[in-house]
Amino acid sequence: MEIVRYPDMADVERILRRPAQSVERLREPAMAVIDSVRKEGDVALLRYTLQLDSVSISSFSVSSAEFEEAELQTPPELKNAIELAAKNIEAFHAAQKQEVEKITTMPGVTCWRKSVGIERVGLYVPGGSAPLFSTVLMLGIPAKLAGCARVALCTPPNKSGKVHPAILFAAKLVGVTEVYKVGGMQAIAALAFGTKSIPRVDKIFGPGNAYVTAAKQLVSSMGVAIDMPAGPSEVMALANGKCNAAFVAADLLSQAEHGADSQVALVSDSPNTISKILKALQQQLKELKRKDIASQALAQSKALLVKNEDEMVCAANIYAAEHLIIATKNAEQLAEKIVNAGSVFIGPYSPESAGDYASGTNHALPTAGYARSFSGVSVDSFVKKITFQHLTRDGVKNIGKIVEVMADAEGLQAHKNAIRLRLEENS
Repeated sequence: MEIVRYPDMADVERILRRPAQSVERLREPAMAVIDSVRKEGDVALLRYTLQLDSVSISSFSVSSAEFEEAELQTPPELKNAIELAAKNIEAFHAAQKQEVEKITTMPGVTCWRKSVGIERVGLYVPGGSAPLFSTVLMLGIPAKLAGCARVALCTPPNKSGKVHPAILFAAKLVGVTEVYKVGGMQAIAALAFGTKSIPRVDKIFGPGNAYVTAAKQLVSSMGVAIDMPAGPSEVMALANGKCNAAFVAADLLSQAEHGADSQVALVSDSPNTISKILKALQQQLKELKRKDIASQALAQSKALLVKNEDEMVCAANIYAAEHLIIATKNAEQLAEKIVNAGSVFIGPYSPESAGDYASGTNHALPTAGYARSFSGVSVDSFVKKITFQHLTRDGVKNIGKIVEVMADAEGLQAHKNAIRLRLEENS
């Protein structure tokens, strides 16, 4: 991890610039897969599953027998952990639902807004070296709470043509039983445009590698909504002399082990603290099964030594991290000053991994600086909000003159006539 000492705040964005995501480089192969799936449907899916996942399957759909088998294969301790995590996630997300509130803007004019679940949503869950069964909870629970009529889940099969048992256990637990054994770019194409086996959806959610990300971005330009732009996972930690260096190092490594392209940043106003954290990083790194991956991520990471806490906060808001750790004595006060972050972890006992799995918040978060303008996944992500208005006879009388004057000023006579005719009927 490179240490950058006392940078000018105007240079922080350049210093912490994420590596450019070469979507253009992947556009051609992603578009080729999308076109093939659109033209050939299941035939293309079978071909790509054999070519990219090295497995030949006879059916994409996961059967009820496979769900039952998965439940038997999932260890009781893990099942209990998944159930408790699901309970916390559901409690947090259920509180996001809003009751309809009707507002009388003037006598006889009532307006309201209603959240309606997106009818058909697709969830993509990676199933490679780290099968993300936790993502099933993070996406499936808010989808069900939102009232989505159909929730389809795609995840790649293993070499035996099976889905990881914990993924199926989590899916059944949250009520997602439409699961397909298909992964990668071809899964995104199938969800976006449909095949004989996999009906199309209206919006696609979920993380994935660079190829999946490229496919999502492409289909989003072709009329299919996606959850948010995505890049590699990332974390920034703000730490001072009061932090527990081992805790901070563990948080940084928990993100670094996601992938060699994961982004890790440390910001401190104490050179001694940075030294302690870097030492702890090296000690803990030796014990990790994914130490090679984490080492590659750390090799391209930065530690910023800044002058004071104000600069720590400034750097955090400039970077707009997916995950922001605040490991300072006054962590709650600093958290109040954060305006750009996907999710914030306050104090020594709030590890990033708690939010990834079980605290209740969602781990599907904006990366690559999109936290400046995007929120993480929530119940709102799975609904569209429709506005309604109801005017009575008196309401038209009360609002009529206002509309007539404004429509006339914009030169829209038909708009004016729509009011005038009603006023004349009432006269």
